[in-house]
Amino acid sequence: MSPFATLATTITLEDIQNKAKGGVAPHETAVLAFSADCQSQGYQAICLPLTTTRWQERWKNMCIMPSVEDAGNEEVMAADKEAEAWRKSPSFLLDEVTITRLDEAEFVLAMASEWLRLDSDDDWVRHDSGIALRQEVAYASYLNVHTIILPPPRNRSQVASYARVINECLKTVPYMQFSVRLPIYDPAVFQSKEPSSPNSHGDHEWSGTSSPPHAPATPPNLAISSSYPSGSLRSTKAPEGELNATWEMWDIIRNVCDYNMRLTLALDLTPPLPANAGVLDRWVAEPVKHIILPASAFIANSKGYPVLPKGTQAFLRQSMIHRPTFILSAVRSGLHAQGGEAAYAQYVKYLEKSSPPVQASRTEGTVENFGQGYQDYLQNPLQPLMDNLQSITYQTFEKDPVKYHNYEEAIYRALVDLSDSDRIVMCVAGAGRGPLVDRGLEAVRRSNKQAFIYVLEKNPTVWITLQERRARDWGSSVELVFGDMRHVELPEKVDILVSELLGSFGDNELSPECLDGATRFLKPDGISIPSSYTAYLAPLSSSKLYNAARESRELKGVETPYVVMFQNVNLLSGDGGGVGGRCGPKIQECWEFAHPRRDVAVDDRGLPFTNSHNVRAARLCFHIPHAGVMHGFAGYFEAVLYGHVGLSIHPQRMDYTSKDMLSWFPLFFPLREPLYLPSNSEVQVSIWRLTNDRQVWYEWYAESFLPVFNAPPSVDQPEDVLGPDGSFFASTSTHVAVPSPLIDAVDAFPLTPRSVTSKTSAEPVKSACGVVKIGQTALHNPGGRSSWIGL
Repeated sequence: MSPFATLATTITLEDIQNKAKGGVAPHETAVLAFSADCQSQGYQAICLPLTTTRWQERWKNMCIMPSVEDAGNEEVMAADKEAEAWRKSPSFLLDEVTITRLDEAEFVLAMASEWLRLDSDDDWVRHDSGIALRQEVAYASYLNVHTIILPPPRNRSQVASYARVINECLKTVPYMQFSVRLPIYDPAVFQSKEPSSPNSHGDHEWSGTSSPPHAPATPPNLAISSSYPSGSLRSTKAPEGELNATWEMWDIIRNVCDYNMRLTLALDLTPPLPANAGVLDRWVAEPVKHIILPASAFIANSKGYPVLPKGTQAFLRQSMIHRPTFILSAVRSGLHAQGGEAAYAQYVKYLEKSSPPVQASRTEGTVENFGQGYQDYLQNPLQPLMDNLQSITYQTFEKDPVKYHNYEEAIYRALVDLSDSDRIVMCVAGAGRGPLVDRGLEAVRRSNKQAFIYVLEKNPTVWITLQERRARDWGSSVELVFGDMRHVELPEKVDILVSELLGSFGDNELSPECLDGATRFLKPDGISIPSSYTAYLAPLSSSKLYNAARESRELKGVETPYVVMFQNVNLLSGDGGGVGGRCGPKIQECWEFAHPRRDVAVDDRGLPFTNSHNVRAARLCFHIPHAGVMHGFAGYFEAVLYGHVGLSIHPQRMDYTSKDMLSWFPLFFPLREPLYLPSNSEVQVSIWRLTNDRQVWYEWYAESFLPVFNAPPSVDQPEDVLGPDGSFFASTSTHVAVPSPLIDAVDAFPLTPRSVTSKTSAEPVKSACGVVKIGQTALHNPGGRSSWIGL
């Protein structure tokens, strides 16, 4: 049983120095000694800095000038020359690195220098930090280090520069994994920042200015982002914009790097987690590879042992789906009175064992256990009318006891409700290898009624199996009929028509078209099982699914709906909300099909003249409470078999209707390009089910909108707050967009009156609220050019 969580421990420069002083025998180096010790304690890796403080000192002496006034000093000029030589050919000295051998690097997660400022406001600090990082990456690559953890981005206004350097490293080194260290949110934005010193042009870490190649004697002043008013403290309750800040930086980084699959996240839990579950859920859809867990994140229980707060426990239990490496730090510091270093690792293992995703995957009969290996794996939907299934495919579907139990119960209740008759006739249309026939016969036995079953199947290869089953198991109570249900004839009308033609979206395997051909077998008061089915949709974020869909680099890849067992997925929508409360629930109904349908014009044989009655369209409006990137839509279905018996993969209702049903995974409709959705925005999704004489296909499209309020100007406006990068934060938790000067009025929807009471008057001021369009997708799969289901 493979573990979901692996463990690493952090080794500091001080630890390495102390180990070297105390002796490393029988090992040759301190790092090898630590590797051996940590493996014996159950760790799978050690995480250590790649460089020493000597490298930081040399870089600072070369690239940071003491002051502008000393620019002509001989010592400074010598440092300039040394810096130029280094820029031309970057390299380390022996005492500037912590590892020098392949065997040392084998067990190591390397941390790039924490002090690098790839997003500094100072152009040359940024420039030289980029050279330094590329030098460190090249050295790690030389030693065959498989993963390097990058310093966190710190400056929202320069995060694109940070991302550009990372992208360059990804292109240069073709195999190494790059993990961006990132807190879920940064509490430093609550505090005002000290004013810049006269000698620090845009970088607070260094006491002097950067030393550019061929710099002028007096470097120009660089623009510095606005900071909070001096001495002010932000509210301890983080506004939505602040909670989004680090995620938005990550979104910029991965976009600049074109969603490179070797770029992952190292979530840093040093700051306390926000309480907002919606903000935390977005990380489920991101490529979290490492979780940095310091001893300071733990609290002591009543006995003095380290434990985590309940919110952190819940987040880490859910994060086990990523199979992350937990990097424990400062666990040898004695911060907690009991348990020692081992207590932290034991606690992580306890969280793993008690994680609901882990428990579900290890429990026989659950979807998670059945689908192991298929999580986030794209599968093309079946083409039931064009393709004949193999026996192994039938066998896989027959492993689902929940589905067949519900079918049997539905048939039994239909039989009970039928008026007493000497002979009840049933038809199983699309029988496969016969599991529905078995369940039908069992329902007949339970009901104490007499029934005869026609077994209809078009697959010539499974026809042999059905003949064998009739001879061995079913006998004269069953008659086999070979052929397509749309073309064959039955000797008589039937009371109950049973079919198993549903797809992940309900109708995506052509159940409506097939049952159009079979409904003519029913008596006027006949019963169809299923009697109806409904398709549902929700906006989805998943960088993993987006990467998988575009892997082929062909248009077809991102215009094909896929069957997927969702795992690293976040549904972006909330329940209700939006301007005027017009948005629907988190998961919304697209359309429904019901059988038998009596209002369709048919020919003499009872078949529809065209398939136009099976065309459908839906326009859905979703509220997006927290900022995210939409990569596509999740498709689900629910079916009513008979009465109150049904089947469902709707996430909010499937446990009630058909818990642990295995036969269907959801459908994923990808987008060609991700669509960014700000907090409190709305997304309108249009989806069509279209058809011609030969095929059925889906087309989909989306638009995004932001609420705006057109109100008369007021003297008493709520105070706006500027973030440290000059970005705007609304004074309330709900972002309100300022109307664009490029539009004449609030558009797109009917305006909703909104009353605002002035502080100086009891009279409410009327304002109009509406939305402004901020984005859209392309129309996907027009005319079925990339994907379709053949009739």
